[in-house]
Amino acid sequence: MDTLELLLHPVRVRIVHAMSGGRTRTTADLCASLPDVPKTTLYRHVGLLAEAGVLEVVSEQRVHGAVERHYRLRRERATIDADAAASMSLDDHRHGFTAALAALHSEFNAYLDRDHADPTADSVGYVQVPLWLSKDELAELIDELRNSIVSRMENQPRPDRSLHLLSPILFPMEERPHQD
Repeated sequence: MDTLELLLHPVRVRIVHAMSGGRTRTTADLCASLPDVPKTTLYRHVGLLAEAGVLEVVSEQRVHGAVERHYRLRRERATIDADAAASMSLDDHRHGFTAALAALHSEFNAYLDRDHADPTADSVGYVQVPLWLSKDELAELIDELRNSIVSRMENQPRPDRSLHLLSPILFPMEERPHQD
């Protein structure tokens, strides 16, 4: 399975999200984190991610006669790099966007299904803001956002932190006028 096909699947996207932050987790941990995903489906997708090297087994132990594996995300294997993105067809982008939206929708529903979900207290946001930007202004905005996000991507889990999902989506709404 190629990297695009592997990573552009809603359940696998959610597993990658759940494994972020350098955590080591078992499939039982993932089942508890993703209760809306059937166990057999989750096990199958964890197996695919492990086979492809996106998840690595860091330890194994026998539990009730079965082998329980502890996995860790290999972040460098869980991304679509700039070269791969540049080689994607328009249909690949369409498929990737759909997978991202499906994962986002599932994650949001799982959040709302929690006993004590409180979107206001949790600073939940889903604002869309049309912006008029020149090519230079767009590049500057992307750089500012990237720097702000990247500086926090290596944060490790701690008692005072909770995992949040940030999903920036950016695309032109209108075709740029031709300039002669």
